[in-house]
Amino acid sequence: MPYTIMKNAEFFTAALAQKYVFALQIGPDGMYSRVGAGLVQMFSDEYVKLKNFDGSVMLYSRFDTKFQH
Repeated sequence: MPYTIMKNAEFFTAALAQKYVFALQIGPDGMYSRVGAGLVQMFSDEYVKLKNFDGSVMLYSRFDTKFQH
């Protein structure tokens, strides 16, 4: 069962443990879909930066993105 990450302490733990985190956003159909995944590189109260296995880095807003591992 996926665990939703919401608190700063949970992002910190995921970063330390090098857990693979999935970023999900609500689509036009009202359903969540995966828009990205990776290791937590940086997080703040507004954004989370994920680094994928291929080295690409994406920045996601914490206001409109749900994070799970």
